Amino acid sequence: MIISHKYKFIFIKTAKTAGTSVEIALSKFLGPDDVITPLTPQDEKIRQDLGFRGAQNYLAPFWSYNSRGIADLLLRGKKKKRFNNHISARKVKGHVSKHIWDNYYKFCLERNPLDRFISMYYWRCQSEPRPSISEFIESDAISALKQKGFGLYTIDGMIAVDKVCRFESLSEELETIRVQLGIPAPLELPHTKSGHRKDKQNYRDMLNKDQRNRIAKIFSEEIELLKYEY
Repeated sequence: MIISHKYKFIFIKTAKTAGTSVEIALSKFLGPDDVITPLTPQDEKIRQDLGFRGAQNYLAPFWSYNSRGIADLLLRGKKKKRFNNHISARKVKGHVSKHIWDNYYKFCLERNPLDRFISMYYWRCQSEPRPSISEFIESDAISALKQKGFGLYTIDGMIAVDKVCRFESLSEELETIRVQLGIPAPLELPHTKSGHRKDKQNYRDMLNKDQRNRIAKIFSEEIELLKYEY
């Protein structure tokens, strides 16, 4: 996630929605006081190779450490994070001032839940033999996907951001936001996390009617919010 004091925005990063690519693209324009949370080592290398700012200003101040946190720091070198990659809007709101929360432009990304589910399936199950789609639906994957999407950009079930951008029209959505925020050049999205999926079938070809209905019921809020079809 990102908090930009330079351009006065907060980017809440959802999972399996091209969030990492957007985060790297935004990093090009950020300043030294902005909050940028860490990515995976592979994605940090992409960001570094592009010459963009890496993770910064995301650690908790020392005064916030409890006794266990101090022990982890001294014995294991483990530092406490104030902000993390998929932090919720609720937690961000609790960590920033009321002025920042009320006045910074807050946005996130969303994707057709059925397509997003298939993306998660290939991400979680990269090795053969994979579980069947039906088995995967019965796993904890759906609840995790829900929590790292709708669960991040809502507070008590209410939308907590100014804009939920559609993955399906990402370039247009980001360009509108870029102009609104005054970012001086278009965002150029790098390709990240794309090598794990060789099968590019549409979710309609992979999910039967019962599976589609099961997923759609769980993600009914997202489908209604952005008028997705399934």
